[in-house]
Amino acid sequence: MTTTVDIRIDEAGRPTTPLPIGQLVRLSLYWLGLSAIFSGLALILTGRLQYDPEGLGIIPNTEGRALFQMTVAGAFIAMIVQPTVGTISDYTISRLGRRKPYILIGSVLDVVFLFGIASSNTVLAIAAFLVFLQFSSNMAQGPFQGYVPDLVPAQQVGLASGLVGLMQTLGSVTGFLIGSIAVARGEFFLGTMALGLIELTTMLSVVLRVREGSAPRDRAGRSWWSIGREAWGTDVLRERSFVWLVGSRFFVLVAAGTLLNLALFYLAQTHGMGQSEAIGLIPLVLGVATASTVLSVVPAGRISDRVGRKTVIYVSCAVGAIGLAIVAAAPSIPVALLGVVLYGISTGTFLAVDWALMTDIIPKAASGRYMGISNVATASSGIVAIAVGGTIMDLVNEGFGRGMGPRAALAFGVACYVVGAVLLRPVDERRRDLRLADPGSGAAAAVGVTTS
Repeated sequence: MTTTVDIRIDEAGRPTTPLPIGQLVRLSLYWLGLSAIFSGLALILTGRLQYDPEGLGIIPNTEGRALFQMTVAGAFIAMIVQPTVGTISDYTISRLGRRKPYILIGSVLDVVFLFGIASSNTVLAIAAFLVFLQFSSNMAQGPFQGYVPDLVPAQQVGLASGLVGLMQTLGSVTGFLIGSIAVARGEFFLGTMALGLIELTTMLSVVLRVREGSAPRDRAGRSWWSIGREAWGTDVLRERSFVWLVGSRFFVLVAAGTLLNLALFYLAQTHGMGQSEAIGLIPLVLGVATASTVLSVVPAGRISDRVGRKTVIYVSCAVGAIGLAIVAAAPSIPVALLGVVLYGISTGTFLAVDWALMTDIIPKAASGRYMGISNVATASSGIVAIAVGGTIMDLVNEGFGRGMGPRAALAFGVACYVVGAVLLRPVDERRRDLRLADPGSGAAAAVGVTTS
């Protein structure tokens, strides 16, 4: 049953009613299921490419490019679907509310398409079902992201964002553990379907127990086609801080994605590990990264309430760059694990605080639209990490010997952390309502018609 509580909204459209901790946890729990699907699936597909290339019809030293071929089309679908459906949900009226119908339908379809991936034995077939999976997953994710701006008052944004980051981390851990077991035992089908079961379970926590937020926007007689096209209106460009923050998020997530997506290749190729040894080490690497991430994620959100979001993100980028550089240059696994600790701290900090900053600066009435657009960076970052990092890995392996490629790909990730920090500089981190109230800031003129 959906919890019903009176929601007070201030003149800027921001909720002012504090949420009980149980609501905050349920509000973020679905992230666990969403993160588990793609982290687990990435490891399962990587495992199939590394240890069963003949079964998928590929040749050695093309694993990175094959992974790119599997995932590239789906990434473009994600970039289109999430902002569009997020915008449509801002206007939706239904018995379940404006967000939940998309979350429910998208989650059920995810399981169907995961079955298709699990049953496929060619790169082309897997790529096709990944397109469908990205469609359904982002149909759910776009509207779901609107809940934090819909429901969370300003004084709880840091805590709520920390919980979002925590659930994303725990979801990645869950997915990697399931993926590790599936690769180690060769149970690719069961592992893939287990990911879908986790998503369905966490989806119910939202659909059954999370209350609805503010009323839907009035579409004033416009068609749904017109509403969907609104997601791509150029008025978004007037929100300059938002645009710069999306760019910064993209590069930081590309940096993080190089290690996330190429970790198995790094262990197998750079450190010469066999299948059982590499798979056996994944839980240790994952445990180190997870522990450091979990310990940092909630405190980072709270600290950013006091010292500012940008300051904490800058520190996150610096720590991440150092950690990734250590992993890239590590002569042994113990040294690499030191870098993984720093990488985990950076990732947890960024996931918590970037989300809080995004929540602060977007127009609340159109939260589904803006959070959907912001996640274009998330959807595209993984494929860029695979495409560029994987291609660098293959080319360096061919030119300088197998094993040097993953090191070069991680060095590319270090550069992306630097770019992400630079792009953060123009972002005005003040809450949007405070910027609009300050006539000297130029913000009111900059945002124009998007103040609704």
